[in-house]
Amino acid sequence: MADGTDQKSSNQMWGGRFASGPSAIMEEINASIGFDKKLYAQDIRGSMAHAAMLASKGIISPEDKDKITEGLNTILSEIESGSFEFSRKLEDIHMNIEARLATLIGPAAGRLHTARSRNDQVALDFRLWVKEELQKTEGMLTALIAAFLDRAEENADTVMPGFTHLQTAQPVTFGHHCMAYVEMFGRDRARVRHAIEHMDESPIGAAALAGTGYPIDRHMTAKALGFREPTRNSIDTVSDRDFALEFLSIASICATHLSRLAEEIVIWSTPQFGFIRLSDAFSTGSSIMPQKKNPDAAELVRAKTGRINGSLIALLTVMKGLPLAYSKDMQEDKEQVFDAAESLELAIAAMTGMIRDLEVRKDRMRAAAGSGYSTATDLADWLVREAGLPFRDAHHVTGNAVALAEKKGCDLADLSLEELQAIHPGINKGVFDVLSVEASVASRTSFGGTAPSEVKKQIAWWRGRN
Repeated sequence: MADGTDQKSSNQMWGGRFASGPSAIMEEINASIGFDKKLYAQDIRGSMAHAAMLASKGIISPEDKDKITEGLNTILSEIESGSFEFSRKLEDIHMNIEARLATLIGPAAGRLHTARSRNDQVALDFRLWVKEELQKTEGMLTALIAAFLDRAEENADTVMPGFTHLQTAQPVTFGHHCMAYVEMFGRDRARVRHAIEHMDESPIGAAALAGTGYPIDRHMTAKALGFREPTRNSIDTVSDRDFALEFLSIASICATHLSRLAEEIVIWSTPQFGFIRLSDAFSTGSSIMPQKKNPDAAELVRAKTGRINGSLIALLTVMKGLPLAYSKDMQEDKEQVFDAAESLELAIAAMTGMIRDLEVRKDRMRAAAGSGYSTATDLADWLVREAGLPFRDAHHVTGNAVALAEKKGCDLADLSLEELQAIHPGINKGVFDVLSVEASVASRTSFGGTAPSEVKKQIAWWRGRN
């Protein structure tokens, strides 16, 4: 999208400065209509609000405003029906719409661009698009959080192994594990909401970079377009793409969370783990191995993170060396955001479907929960609490008990009282009350802990949020 406001009847937009039109190469590198036509609805909406404001201030006549509005509505219908013909020679969505408007209503179309530039026009269109995309993302994240809350409630007391270093650490509940993702995606949603609030300012009226001498009412157009207020500095307004960078930053963090979840789904669905079964809707088979059920949807969600992260780095790189105010480099902002938005939408939708449809294999989770001496910490805590040992001593005693169980090829709960007392005489039969995985998870009642009672409290708290 180019700087400047002059238009020639030849539609080349170069005015008297250039004797001939751009070469084919220049046309190829300069045109953005191939991707910025996605902004048609925002461009028309902004133009209608601008025309209404111009008429209210007496800058254009009510008759011209009515013609402009009618023409823009016609163009909107043409684009949405697929009958509108986009032209690369007209460079961008703004000039494609303006040229068509001139054909439809004549000279009144030329008055629409009074008191604005393509610089503030594209800033408005793009900001409106990103704001709408953020609102859509907020809704999708809310649906994903709801899916996790449902699974957490169903599995508040479903015991599974908790991991560190992907090694069995302590027993937890699957409900508690689901709630970890509720927290993660809840933070993503909070970032989305903050970004919407942060960018809720209207750029239109900043013009090319210095504002305008026409007696416009920027507060009127801001209100008409659903913004809180107009931006406060015309130079920054046409220079700013922070809102796009914030969107991509949020998308990258959210994609990272989705990728971590996808990795766990891939692992859990293997025969070696067998914690879950994915529905056929989110799996594929093998062309040669009939027994295979591949978690392709999860793998593709995991891969989308690379595209989204790449979009963020690309736009950061575009913006890092630009002087104020507008530079044509900024035309390279939209494809990155459009691609990242499409990838993120698809990834969230796929993950929401997978979480809603997956089958939880409670028997496999329970069997694995006690593996790897996962209640060893419970034994150490019991020695501190009941036998009065310092924790470091209790840690050493517990290590000896684990070594014995490992030597015998049994779990800690299968060691006899005599064997445990030979390791430390302060151990009594009460120790067996904490060596089962059910007792272990039930004891973790600290705020935010894995005890089913605490998980249910956190589910209730999240259900109370909007």
